[in-house]
Amino acid sequence: MGKTTGFLEYERKDGPVREEKERIKDFLPFHGELPEDERRKQAARCMDCGIPFCQAGMMIAGMASGCPLHNLVPEVNDLVFAGRMEEAYRRLSVTHSFPEFTSNVCPALCEAACTCSLHGKSVATKENERAVIEYAYAHGLVTEPAPEKRTGKKVAVVGSGPAGLAAAQLLNRRGHEVTVYERSDRVGGLLRYGIPNMKLDKKIIDRRVRLMEEAGVRFVTGADVGRTVSAEELTGEYDSVILACGASNPRDIAAPGRDAKGIRFAVDFLSEVTKTLLDSDMKKPPVELVKGKDVIIIGGGDTGNDCVGSCIRLGAKSVTQLEMMPKPAEERTAGNPWPEWPKVLKTDYGQEEAIAVFGADPRVYQTTVKEFVKDAKGILKEVVLVSLEAKKDKASGRMQMVPVEGTERTVPAQLVLIAAGFLGSEQYVTDAFGVERDGRTNVKTVPLAYETSKPGVFAAGDVRRGQSLVVWAIAEGRNAAKAVDTALMGYSNL
Repeated sequence: MGKTTGFLEYERKDGPVREEKERIKDFLPFHGELPEDERRKQAARCMDCGIPFCQAGMMIAGMASGCPLHNLVPEVNDLVFAGRMEEAYRRLSVTHSFPEFTSNVCPALCEAACTCSLHGKSVATKENERAVIEYAYAHGLVTEPAPEKRTGKKVAVVGSGPAGLAAAQLLNRRGHEVTVYERSDRVGGLLRYGIPNMKLDKKIIDRRVRLMEEAGVRFVTGADVGRTVSAEELTGEYDSVILACGASNPRDIAAPGRDAKGIRFAVDFLSEVTKTLLDSDMKKPPVELVKGKDVIIIGGGDTGNDCVGSCIRLGAKSVTQLEMMPKPAEERTAGNPWPEWPKVLKTDYGQEEAIAVFGADPRVYQTTVKEFVKDAKGILKEVVLVSLEAKKDKASGRMQMVPVEGTERTVPAQLVLIAAGFLGSEQYVTDAFGVERDGRTNVKTVPLAYETSKPGVFAAGDVRRGQSLVVWAIAEGRNAAKAVDTALMGYSNL
């Protein structure tokens, strides 16, 4: 696949990006594309490695290695190398519902497992994938086929994030009548409101949704299932229901002063920013939320990084990102060999922008908030930080991060964003359907069948597996669609 000696002849080269101090002036995407000849060279680096871990999607040491969708990465790269972009799109579409989403927001599990990364830099598979799907859209290749014949079966999908969209896509192609219920005012779930526009342009979601609507998928927005729409209504009207409503129960920070005004959950903040931008046609960023404020972001993951980038664009006076765990190593350690997911330091776009604007990495490791300090009016004015160290818990035997006495220090803060992850499914939804949950409050399903404890009700995505990646959600949605189809028809050709 690719060019046998390509990885020796060509260095990895990513597409151009706008300079940090320029791109923070707006919320527009800042990644550019390589010209075709350079893109073909990047695809040529995909060597005939024998065992393509990039497409394995298997768990190693509790971490995913390779693509959960099992995209046939070497085949796609080979077609890009040969300049056969239409065929590359056809090959990619066999396993993938939405390459336009993952090629923008996925952390590239395929690249982490790439054989080239063992002794050098991986193949730029993520950017190659984006080049393929954008070529396909530009040349009218992306269509959503309407079924020639309907089965007479009806399916409701609760949630329009990547899992719900993937399930709806395949079930509609099969011929079932599919209705997707979304509690927000626009379709997309966390793709829409949990990811900033500069990372995933919302026009990318809109163009795919339009194709699905034209093919017969019905979308109902402003429908909060379990509240404004009853579970009984759906189970009575539809032959099957898929819960794909995410793990949207945010993890809180239990510290004194938590009731201070100026403390928000990160996704609520990101949602408000994106909604304001969309409502104003990208003309009125809500600078009043952040401008001139010292911002503390609790959480070192992708959502925390998105908050860093968003706050810089909205005029923050300072931005500090707290990470409970120690700073990762610069390179793989002996205990983290390839093709495991590399537990190494990653500096993302938001942190790059903070370095450019403020002159330093915003991340502070092994640190958390001990207390929120408010003024006489109950408004946040400071936070007390404390350092953490790893100690073994005597009861469980597990290592835990615990405060270090005497390391407290007080810093100014008028806005705190909690990006500490999610605890699982929202109880009002699971209670409404009467489905069982596991110990982590995720919806419990029959192994490999995606069916919940209530017959006819299925679950997919974060609501079933817990907070995860977009690529996992798409894989879950596709697998759940097959399970539903089998339950309805006795077999499945999906």
